[in-house]
Amino acid sequence: MTEKLIFLPVLMHMALVFWLYIALTRAKARAQAAGQLDEARRALHDDAWPESVQQINNCIRNQFELPVLFYALVMVLWSLGAAGLLAQGLAWLFVVSRLVHARVHTGSNYVPARRRAFTIGVLALMAMTLLALLGVLGV
Repeated sequence: MTEKLIFLPVLMHMALVFWLYIALTRAKARAQAAGQLDEARRALHDDAWPESVQQINNCIRNQFELPVLFYALVMVLWSLGAAGLLAQGLAWLFVVSRLVHARVHTGSNYVPARRRAFTIGVLALMAMTLLALLGVLGV
């Protein structure tokens, strides 16, 4: 019963992605109203938008890279019956790392801080992968 709580971090990450899309929509509207958009390049070139828009857009792209592994691991762990407290804790650690990464990415964009948050997320996913492997092997 409590193993399905592994899906709460997934839903939190989805909420982050939706929030980023809302932030992107607002940033684009502000940039367009301020005349900061190159209309001729808009359709195919990210540099048609100011850096403030590109920053959020790049952050959204990041939410569809490493998190794809997270989603797959959650499903694997849950289907194996290996989504216990340790797996849930690691899932929350991953999502918190994504929240921090997104905050830095859309704020100061200080790369060393982003890298630290990213690394924590990677380590959480590596640990989740080990749990999944142990679940597959029946250990």
